Amino acid sequence: MQKEITTALKILREGGLILYPTDTVWGIGCDANNEEAVNKIFKLKQRQDSKALICLVADDRMLKKYVKEIPEAAYSLFDIHETPITIIYDEPQNLAPNLIAEDNTIAIRIPDDEFCFQLSRRFNGAIVSTSANISKQPTPKSFKEITPEILKGVDYVVNLHHEKKNTKPSSIIKLSNSGVVKVIRE
Repeated sequence: MQKEITTALKILREGGLILYPTDTVWGIGCDANNEEAVNKIFKLKQRQDSKALICLVADDRMLKKYVKEIPEAAYSLFDIHETPITIIYDEPQNLAPNLIAEDNTIAIRIPDDEFCFQLSRRFNGAIVSTSANISKQPTPKSFKEITPEILKGVDYVVNLHHEKKNTKPSSIIKLSNSGVVKVIRE
């Protein structure tokens, strides 16, 4: 795993795209602070840049670097949610401008996955994580379902967990600073 982390870190730092296993589905990732790299993902996925992307961070300490105010409810959700959960926060900061949604929010997940944790921790920053598919096509449930277009469009494919099957993306919940909670995806 350490060799894969080292190689993926090199690609991320160079502004490249990686294809990597997450705690949910296979993801396309890049440095969440690199506007050009984020644009490469939009182009590869053939996705409008007005549609927001998710970021992964190692822990809640790192989360504080990217969100001005973390609602108390987020900490409760971290503790009680048994499946992967992505939370949409108000007032993101220190991220590529094209990663921030039109309503000034950002979706961030703290993954329960050793590879993702180590990668983000050693990168010392947020990493984009969007499903490894062309926009409006089904999310691949396994590495074998990832299309050649995606495989050829990234700079590095992490050589871990190719046999792993994930059938479901994370739940998405929007927590506004005003106290409003909205379930986006269960």
